[in-house]
Amino acid sequence: MISLAALLYCTLMKPMFLPDVENNPRQNSPYAELIRQMQSGNVPIPQIFHLFAFKPEASEHLSRFTQAVMRGPSPLSPGLRELIAAFTSQQNRCPF
Repeated sequence: MISLAALLYCTLMKPMFLPDVENNPRQNSPYAELIRQMQSGNVPIPQIFHLFAFKPEASEHLSRFTQAVMRGPSPLSPGLRELIAAFTSQQNRCPF
């Protein structure tokens, strides 16, 4: 699920430089359905979602890693971790 912080930073999302990746999600990927829902709701789609949908077997480990870091046991709340990630992305001029 995309966070509010992620939505705020995705409002100026540009198309990918890899149209084959962006336009050809694997239909059995859970991200393909998420992309369709976001498109139908006119919600900006984080570019990493296209990679997850295009090569789910190659990106599954990255998804698990991200969830473990952002949602796993930590002295920091998940919300604070999201805020740190959003702030860092903004400082790097990178959509979060």
